Amino acid sequence: MDIIAKLAQEFKIAPWQAEAVVKLIDDGNTLPFIARYRKEQHGSLDDQMIREISDRLAQLRSLEERRNEISESLKKLEVWTEELQKDLDAAETVGRLEDIYRPFRPKRKTRASVAKEKGLSPLADFLLAQNSGKTDVEEYAASFISEEKGVKDTEEALQGAMDIIAETVSDDPAVRAKIKNQYSTFASITTAQAQEGESVYEMYYDHREPLRAMPSHRVLAMNRGEKEGFLKVNLEVNDASAVRLIEQLYVKEGDATTPYVKAACEDAYKRLIVPSVTNELRGNLTDRAQADAIRVFALNLRPLLMQPPVKGKTVIGLDPGYRHGCKIAVVDSTGSVLDTAVIYIMPEMHRVEQAKETVKRLIRKHGVTVAAIGNGTAGRETEQFFADIIREMGMDSELSYMIVSEAGASVYSSSKLAAEEFPDFDVNLRSAVSIARRLQDPLAELVKIDPKAIGVGQYQHDLKEKELDAALSGVVLDCVNAVGVDVNTASPSLLSHVAGVNNTIAKNIVAYREENGPFTTRAQLKKVPKIGPKAFEQCVGFLRIPDGKDPIENTGVHPESYAAAKALLKKFGLKTTDAAAGKLKEALEGVDVAALAAELEVGEPTLRDIIAELQKPGRDPRDELPPPLLRKDVMDIADLVQGMELTGTVRNVIDFGAFVDIGVHQDGLVHVSQMAKKKINHPSEMVRVGDVVTVWVKDVDVKRKRIALTMVKPGN
Repeated sequence: MDIIAKLAQEFKIAPWQAEAVVKLIDDGNTLPFIARYRKEQHGSLDDQMIREISDRLAQLRSLEERRNEISESLKKLEVWTEELQKDLDAAETVGRLEDIYRPFRPKRKTRASVAKEKGLSPLADFLLAQNSGKTDVEEYAASFISEEKGVKDTEEALQGAMDIIAETVSDDPAVRAKIKNQYSTFASITTAQAQEGESVYEMYYDHREPLRAMPSHRVLAMNRGEKEGFLKVNLEVNDASAVRLIEQLYVKEGDATTPYVKAACEDAYKRLIVPSVTNELRGNLTDRAQADAIRVFALNLRPLLMQPPVKGKTVIGLDPGYRHGCKIAVVDSTGSVLDTAVIYIMPEMHRVEQAKETVKRLIRKHGVTVAAIGNGTAGRETEQFFADIIREMGMDSELSYMIVSEAGASVYSSSKLAAEEFPDFDVNLRSAVSIARRLQDPLAELVKIDPKAIGVGQYQHDLKEKELDAALSGVVLDCVNAVGVDVNTASPSLLSHVAGVNNTIAKNIVAYREENGPFTTRAQLKKVPKIGPKAFEQCVGFLRIPDGKDPIENTGVHPESYAAAKALLKKFGLKTTDAAAGKLKEALEGVDVAALAAELEVGEPTLRDIIAELQKPGRDPRDELPPPLLRKDVMDIADLVQGMELTGTVRNVIDFGAFVDIGVHQDGLVHVSQMAKKKINHPSEMVRVGDVVTVWVKDVDVKRKRIALTMVKPGN
């Protein structure tokens, strides 16, 4: 297989682009570095496409490795032929490769292998040839009766021969290809109730739909229902039609042996092919569903991590709770903890007024302007409690709050990392700190948590852990490097996600700055243990030094482009500080950038990046996004009425819609059909996590706490 040609075809790029990406990967470059600093080599492909190419490259190489393994195995078995090799070379999936190898693969004991040991292969060949002529079938079969070999009568001889034929038919790649196509095209997946009683799977107690049309979320739901014992799941197809497809390949009408071959074909289908093909197709269906779910998870994680930070504010974080109270942490604009407390807001504890006084005192003492409230147990009561405080303090114009996802906060608070960061803090207080910091800088705080624990997406606990980890780690890596990292303030967790930096190097960077003081130049990174030339090349462009000796080191300009950047400034008689003041933009008006790039001996994409970075040193791409929605009061689900217009924040995007926080502590669902007047294929075409959207109440079920929303204005 020509992997380069295959990649170029699948991703609709030029072969030279595919070849360049593959070479850059093979040379040990990280994907963020390739996307950002090698644009000329690959034609400015974006980071997402480069990651997809990398993933597909790994799949194709794995396929090629299996192809070679099978080819070598066939040679060792002395059954290899040029025709078989052609079939192997044409195979585009592992399933097809395994079907080709199947007839030759060493098998465990089977009915056919037992029959072969009894010497019944010639009888099987005789029957399969269907050219008996004047030979009496039963008389010929009787010649294979042997007490020594364990063939006691004619019936046993014929059955053994048919077992051999059935296995031959089942192992035939052509047969399997036809049956798989039949199932893929015409099969239905059916589900039925497996045990008495109510469950969340009631909608699947009597369900049928075409296999080819199964959406991923239903596949995963059915799998889970089956695993938990609530559902029976089957694939159904017209069996008679499937058997006829096999007979077209093996049956010759009109011979005395034909009925035996027909019986063997039917046995092959029911006993050998159906279980195997069903397992394979359901496995493929699950693999596809899992891949889709992982894609949705990654799709949600990216905007969640890239939510705009709430900068320059002192934040009070509230981690709700009943019996153990509501934990509080006040952090300053840099994330340093100023104060902590535990309050009890449940009326039955008779300490509500005391709790209010504690919070009011902390707000006044530290100049708090915004609160981050966790959305877990007792979250609604805590939200109402804080809304009352805003009203009582008369701070409507100064104080606001935002509901923050608690997902993963408990995982972080009990982790080794949290213990190192806050050794003197109770586990619950660490959660309150994490909640407050999530509002200040979601990216810096969420990288401390296993991405699976963040809780965006669907069925994350049913997915293949290795693939999910790889996909989510890739998203975190892309986000961290897109933003850039202050090398003098970043935690080891954040530094470890910089391209070219592993956990050891991250700790070494922190240890170096603690021992030697803040970095003043990027070149100092070369003195950090374990940062060799390759690691330096990969990471240095993503690390920022805001107060360093040269302002250029607070940009994404790579040191390898410093000469070009300085030549650019020199050409127009400017300093680095002039560029940030807008003078570079003025100087470049009407200038042919392509010609300028040639003059400076640098690629045009790189020059454009240099210009953008010099104009905005310390640029944070998150600042260009709409700010998060802060609230001052809370509503109850009972306050909602049909047609009410609301503003909300998208919390999760799944295959069939999006969940939106509208300020009633119960997220509402906007079904995919309610996102636009036109038909859309996936909710991600319309919204992403963190988006602030206008919605209208479509329906409310107070008892079941379900809210149906629409993004299509009523009457339109």
